Amino acid sequence: MRADTGSLPRFVVRVVAWLPLTFAVWYLAAPLLAWPVALLAELVTRSAFDWVKGVEQTGPLITFITSLKPAEAANPAGVKAVLSVESNVLLFSFGLPMLAALILAAREPHRVRMLLIGYVVLLPFQTFSVVADFLKNAAILAGPAVASQTNFSAWQREVIAFCYQFGTLILPTVAPAIAWVLMHRRFLEKLSGREKR
Repeated sequence: MRADTGSLPRFVVRVVAWLPLTFAVWYLAAPLLAWPVALLAELVTRSAFDWVKGVEQTGPLITFITSLKPAEAANPAGVKAVLSVESNVLLFSFGLPMLAALILAAREPHRVRMLLIGYVVLLPFQTFSVVADFLKNAAILAGPAVASQTNFSAWQREVIAFCYQFGTLILPTVAPAIAWVLMHRRFLEKLSGREKR
């Protein structure tokens, strides 16, 4: 059965029509959608850094519990405290509803399977972004007193800053677009009128 591709303007209208629904589902289902990201982030950070003691999830927020001690100025005398860092998965997963809208608007067969594949494909990219955000907050923004406890060198902090920028500005939009193009090459050929007959 051939998908009804229609023209490019009609496809764009269908994408725009799907966006409010896909964004609403993404926002409401954020705690469930973020759960695998939290598990992967915990696996990565606890394996790589002995100062990460646990990862907790509340809704779309992932909190990294560390053994890092806050700066003395921020910690009253006699109070034992450790640094915890929050990362909001929504900041790095907004490409997911965009991918869903593109998949649904294409009207190709096996849309549910494509949605699941797209979600799974984007998980590592979302995890990368969340971990980079956490490391940026712990190793750079928390101040020299905390950063020194992470044992990151200056060049490693530069890499963390680059990864954060890449994970914030590039991955959330580019990864879903590439995933969609790879899953819909025949659809794009039909849309452009270049399908071999």
